[in-house]
Amino acid sequence: MITYTIIHTIHIFSVFIYGGFLFVDVLFLSKMKQNLDEDESKKAREAIMIHVRKVVPYSLMIAVASGIYLFMQTFGQITEDGFTYFQILLSAKAFLGLWLGFRGVNQKLFGIQPWVFKSHLFPFILVVIIILLSQFMYI
Repeated sequence: MITYTIIHTIHIFSVFIYGGFLFVDVLFLSKMKQNLDEDESKKAREAIMIHVRKVVPYSLMIAVASGIYLFMQTFGQITEDGFTYFQILLSAKAFLGLWLGFRGVNQKLFGIQPWVFKSHLFPFILVVIIILLSQFMYI
């Protein structure tokens, strides 16, 4: 049980780092162009992104790895009646998390940039959906 608690705590912190960056980027950093000229905006964003690239991709990978462990620990048995409501929402949440992780690993480790959804808006929306699913799972 202590292992689960430690990994769950690590998972929450890594999700806060990744989701927090997406929140700040989508809602605030993207608005710098409104107050700064294009050159200043690019310089300011790059000054921030230098530090972001050192932390955020790895926090995503930790979130996905810890999420896989948590999934295996909490999914439970499939009964004769099929999946439970909890298992369905947990599976949807896991799928979206794995998609984000696959996208992040491709970008960070292999240098493969996404062909579509190049901005952080789509991953931000997926993180919001994952958060909502995590709240509805226990209803």
